[in-house]
Amino acid sequence: MQDPSTATAPGSVPRDHVGWGFVVLYTLSYLGTCLLFIAPLAVTLALKVNDLVGKDAAPASLALVAGAGSAVSLVGNPLFGRLSDRTASRWGMRRPWMVGGLVVGTAGIVVVATATSVATVVLGWCVAQLFFNAVLAVHVAVLPDQVPTSQRGMVSGVLGVCLPVASIGATFVVKLFSGHELAMFLLPCAVGGVLILVFAANLDDRRLAAEVRPAWTLRDVVDTFIVNPRRHPDFAWAFLSRFLLVMAYAFLTTYQVYFLLDRLHRAEADIPGLVFLGTLAQSSAVVLASLVGGRISDWVGRRKVFVCAAALVYAVAMVLLSLATTFAMYMVAVAVSGVGFGLYFAVDLALVTEVLPDPDNAAKDLGVFNYAGALPFTIAPALAPGILSLGAGSYSVLFAAAAACAAAGAFAVLPVKALR
Repeated sequence: MQDPSTATAPGSVPRDHVGWGFVVLYTLSYLGTCLLFIAPLAVTLALKVNDLVGKDAAPASLALVAGAGSAVSLVGNPLFGRLSDRTASRWGMRRPWMVGGLVVGTAGIVVVATATSVATVVLGWCVAQLFFNAVLAVHVAVLPDQVPTSQRGMVSGVLGVCLPVASIGATFVVKLFSGHELAMFLLPCAVGGVLILVFAANLDDRRLAAEVRPAWTLRDVVDTFIVNPRRHPDFAWAFLSRFLLVMAYAFLTTYQVYFLLDRLHRAEADIPGLVFLGTLAQSSAVVLASLVGGRISDWVGRRKVFVCAAALVYAVAMVLLSLATTFAMYMVAVAVSGVGFGLYFAVDLALVTEVLPDPDNAAKDLGVFNYAGALPFTIAPALAPGILSLGAGSYSVLFAAAAACAAAGAFAVLPVKALR
């Protein structure tokens, strides 16, 4: 930890080089953060809602739960990002929010796990989303805080591995403890929590002296939740591209359980195992694409071409999924989606950190950018019932819409001018 006499103002330049010790701890902690979100979103929330209301009413009820949680995250991520940018504590700028967010968010998961009504599930998931987004906001801010531009493609590529590995771990735990509801919800929190706390304890966190902390005005409060797209068009185009790609991802993640139940006619008892197999195939592809893509992007000094190609690959995967009538076809489609997803997020995160509007408020701006990842999980569940209705209940139509979103995301990044 830095001595208070060396406390820095926001916007201080990252170190010239980060070693593998930092990268490993940062990656494991980011993995733990992903685990907090993925286990409920991938399987347990859908199964919990299904148990409470039955298969026929579950899609609409799940849309309510997922939508409410995502709406809360829209406030939580930039708010806690801005608060961490202004935190002048003896423990640093980011560390207090990692630990506090973890504790309160886990309490929300306990509420979800023990809920006896959908209303209680909504309440618990909103608490979890709000405070887990504090953890996420400060973790993402560590990248521009600590990592130089020349290494961001590599580090963001390694971070891109976290989501698929978390998906495998989460679905494996759910499969292993299928039938033990409390364990399915809390074990991912326990594992993720340990990884986050180890990183928090070892982080050479940025320090902000109270005397250089900027004043808090009403305009600052409003600006916490917005970035002017006219003043910062590169940021806006990057935002739109991420939004569209995540929209496609949200259709798959939120509705794959019901796809397996209704389209492939699989038994509910088999769903955790099937989702685990699909996640394993997808995640293996994500890991390879993420590690290779991020490193190559650093070498060639280009970002946009990788992001565009990755989104197009994801669009192809959604077309394949829309045509799937067997579990084998489903497996092929999710594996291809893993290639696109891994390449996209490995390079896109590096791209975003290089078009931030204000390095003095990196966590806040990254929190606003997180809208692109959170809004789709509100909008997709709201749109999906209507799309399914228009398609006479056809998941082919739903995933065709997802393909269109991903393809549009590929071209949305092209107008970014600051990067090649």
